[in-house]
Amino acid sequence: MTSSAQPSTELVLGFPTPGPLIGTAYRDLYLAAEGSDNQKAAIGDPSLLPKPWDPPTCRNPHLRAELWEWLDQVVLWLNHEYVWDPEGMIPPCWPHHPHVVHELAVLADQRRRAGISPDSNGLEEWHRYTLPGFLERLRGRLKSHCDQDHQAWPARSRQVRHTGDSHTQRRHAAFADDIRRLGASELIAPARPRLTLLNTETGELLDG
Repeated sequence: MTSSAQPSTELVLGFPTPGPLIGTAYRDLYLAAEGSDNQKAAIGDPSLLPKPWDPPTCRNPHLRAELWEWLDQVVLWLNHEYVWDPEGMIPPCWPHHPHVVHELAVLADQRRRAGISPDSNGLEEWHRYTLPGFLERLRGRLKSHCDQDHQAWPARSRQVRHTGDSHTQRRHAAFADDIRRLGASELIAPARPRLTLLNTETGELLDG
C-alpha cells in the first residue's frame, strides 16, 4: 500500500501573502519614499497614505477588510509555525484586544519586510528580537484571562474613571498650570464635559 492516501504536509509553511489592495498600499508607500519626482507628486502627501502596520490609517473599507483577513492568516501561521507551549498562543479573540491588534500589524509588516530582503539579516533580527518581544508582551498583558474564552477587559472600570469628567478636568488643570508657569495662559482651554460611550470589549471611546 502506498502512502498516497495520507495527506501530505510541508515541513514549514510560507508567510501569508497580503492581498492586492495591501500590495498597492505598500507600493504607494515605496514610491512616496523612493520614487521619481513625478511619482512622488502623483502620490501626494505621504502622511495621508494608508499604512498597513497602523490599521486605523486604512480607512478604505475594502482595504481594511483585506487587512483583517491578512492579519488573521498571520495569526494562524504564527501559532502553527512558532508556538509550542499553549500559553504562548495568540488567542482567537485577538481582534477584541486593541494592544494585540496594534502590535500584530507591526509584527506582520516587519516579517513581510524581512521576507523580501535580499539577505537574511532582517529575518535574523525578526527571529531574535521582534517575535520574542511580541510573544513576551502578549503573555504579560493577557496572562491567563483568555485561555478558554474571551474575558471582558479587566481594566475597564479604571478606564471609565480615567476618562470621566472629574479626572479629565484635573489633568487639564495641571496642563494649564504648567503652561501658565511658562508665561502663557490661553493655550489650553478648560476641559468641557462631553458625552462618550465606552466599548466594554475593546476599551475604545466613541462619541455619543
